[in-house]
Amino acid sequence: MKRGFKHILTFPPLLSILLILLCVSSLDARTRTTRKNLRTTEVPVAVLESADDLLPDSLLTVDPAAVTLKGFAKRASDTKESFFITNNTSHRMSAVRLLLRYTTMNGEMLTQRSVTVPVSLKPGETKLVSVKSFDVQRLFYYYAGPQPRKQATPFKVAFRLTGYDIPVGN
Repeated sequence: MKRGFKHILTFPPLLSILLILLCVSSLDARTRTTRKNLRTTEVPVAVLESADDLLPDSLLTVDPAAVTLKGFAKRASDTKESFFITNNTSHRMSAVRLLLRYTTMNGEMLTQRSVTVPVSLKPGETKLVSVKSFDVQRLFYYYAGPQPRKQATPFKVAFRLTGYDIPVGN
């Protein structure tokens, strides 16, 4: 009886290590998953450097580095596009306005659009957000995501920050 008890006492450190490794690996998997079975990428979304035809710098009064986008995800079957947005300012934000430009892998423009993302972001905070996809026919997928089983075309996306809202009293 005592022999079995000593065996149990030597086993918990190994069990504890395995349990910690299991928890860490599940946390790692959770941070990269935006929806069930959809992995995001750590590829930052490109910043539109020259969008003079869309919004001249003289009209742009917002710091383009105020927000960062990364982890863009859109499968061919998705009706929404998801990405992580980070507030790089010292102010709280209540909404972010973006100009999104979608291109083929060869750089040919598919479309561009302006979106307003209602999101509450504290300074330095990052949140996962979703917007309705430009791809209503579900023919495109984000190039850094998983390749679909059905026929679909990969695309890239770039953004330009056009504005953000700061709540009054914060």
